[in-house]
Amino acid sequence: MSRRTFIRRFREEAGTTPMAWLTDARIDRARELLKASNVPVEQVGRLTGLGAPASLRAAFHRHLGTSPQEYRTLFRHRDETART
Repeated sequence: MSRRTFIRRFREEAGTTPMAWLTDARIDRARELLKASNVPVEQVGRLTGLGAPASLRAAFHRHLGTSPQEYRTLFRHRDETART
């Protein structure tokens, strides 16, 4: 199967390109790590395939409009508030 055919068929099934799907999956995993672990932000990018911290920050700003550290702080605060 050619690259072009694969991308077309993937888009028909998933509604997005393979790269956009992969990036979304990586962002979702990074969000989980930031909310539920103490893994340093510098390592989250590497663990999720988003690469260096600068790449992680850029992807977060592009997709979520916030930085990874701000995201972690916001959701940790929400979790603490929900528990009390």
